[in-house]
Amino acid sequence: MAQETLGYALGGLHHVQLAIPPGAEGLCREFWGGVLGMAELAKPPALAARGGCWFRGGGLEVHLGVEEDFRPNRKAHPGMILVSSLQALADRLTAHGVDVTWDDDFPGHRRFYACDRLGNRLEFLEPVRER
Repeated sequence: MAQETLGYALGGLHHVQLAIPPGAEGLCREFWGGVLGMAELAKPPALAARGGCWFRGGGLEVHLGVEEDFRPNRKAHPGMILVSSLQALADRLTAHGVDVTWDDDFPGHRRFYACDRLGNRLEFLEPVRER
């Protein structure tokens, strides 16, 4: 069904949220801010009391929320992290001790998987030009 007939249009994603264990904000700042180079955002006061942290960079916003019975996401993951130089990012992650697993099974894209410092699976993609 065309969105025009529904009276609204979906415009994109505002943010992706991942769970983190209590007290893991420092690890998140090191990975999302230090390794990936994203800027930390100030959380609204009502939400800041819950812990966690938020980051933004390159049109992507990631909210890291505290979950008492945290378990890292191994299958469900943000897969929309588009990168302009996938190899440079893979090299940077590897230099910071992050394992990178390449996967060539997505036509039209190069991609790899990596985990943040808490074990949450992330998918990084770069569109490729068909020859």
